[in-house]
Amino acid sequence: MIVVVVLFWLSLAALAWTHLAYPAFAAALARARSRPVAKADTEPLVTIVVAAYNEETVIARRVENLLELDYPREKLRIVVTSDASTDHTEEIALQYPGVTVVTNPRGGKVAAQDRAVRQARSEIVAFSDANCTWSLDALRKLVRAFADPDVAYVCGQLRILDAEGSNREGLYWRYEMGVREAESRLASVTGGNGSIYAVRRSDYVEVDPRFGHDLSLPYLMVQRGRRAVYEPGAHAFEKPTPTNETEYRRKVRMFEHCWLIVLRGRMLRRLGFLYGLEILSHRHLRYASGILHVILLATSIALVAHGWVYDVVLAAQLALLAAAAAGLGIARYYVLITWATVVALWNYLRRGVPANWEPLRE
Repeated sequence: MIVVVVLFWLSLAALAWTHLAYPAFAAALARARSRPVAKADTEPLVTIVVAAYNEETVIARRVENLLELDYPREKLRIVVTSDASTDHTEEIALQYPGVTVVTNPRGGKVAAQDRAVRQARSEIVAFSDANCTWSLDALRKLVRAFADPDVAYVCGQLRILDAEGSNREGLYWRYEMGVREAESRLASVTGGNGSIYAVRRSDYVEVDPRFGHDLSLPYLMVQRGRRAVYEPGAHAFEKPTPTNETEYRRKVRMFEHCWLIVLRGRMLRRLGFLYGLEILSHRHLRYASGILHVILLATSIALVAHGWVYDVVLAAQLALLAAAAAGLGIARYYVLITWATVVALWNYLRRGVPANWEPLRE
């Protein structure tokens, strides 16, 4: 019984820390001892890389938005790197003067990005997904942090547009952006997003094509003695997936890559205490949430009638599951996305992670 009790308290404490206590701790510590970034309005030569696979329905809008940015055109290069698209993505992009198209054999998003970066001659390389749009001043604000010589990576703020449907991803992103801002002020961010980020060309790292940049580049920058920071003024916009169920499928795919990095990416080497705590709290424990919930539920059931705390925790978990089953928005979103971490781990252990990806549309 002592093992069951220990597992109960460890799983409960880990869940409370990663979802509640750590965000509050990071925000409070950031107010007390922040590490500022020296920003300046500069206009370095920038290459914007848009990775695309069969994006003919959105690529014209993406390119037109980038051409309209408030940034000197002579200092901007736009590259669409196609992962062997079989539709009209490449032809559409080539219709725009000054836009370069890189055609790649099918190898996945990261491999396509790597090839585009190898050809870049700019000081800064920025990256964008094909299905988002940027505010017109996004690039100008994104590159300000590179005035600080310690900064190697900058990610902007992804804003989820309101849309009809049951998805509650927008609420999650507001929560996530608050944690990201605190981490950036403390040391470095622990993750970015594919919609808007930039790297010094000299600091760019070619990673395992299955990894993806969102999780791998920030900690790799820190391991090399550099900083990865967040610029909340650089905005990218995306529509959410229409339902929690479609978001669940997207998260399963994403978490498969996250588990690969957590288990094989050597994330905890040469980080320092504070950033190591960030990675452990925000990434490792967050991705383990599904497993922790399963342990907590099983131990709560085993400890029924052994104390009021166990009964209350079990009742709270059953209430959450009932609310999710009834379709209550945030409860259903949380349960589905948390369960996605378990399914993703099982998929990874069973068959590994492919480098290729398919656009998720519904």
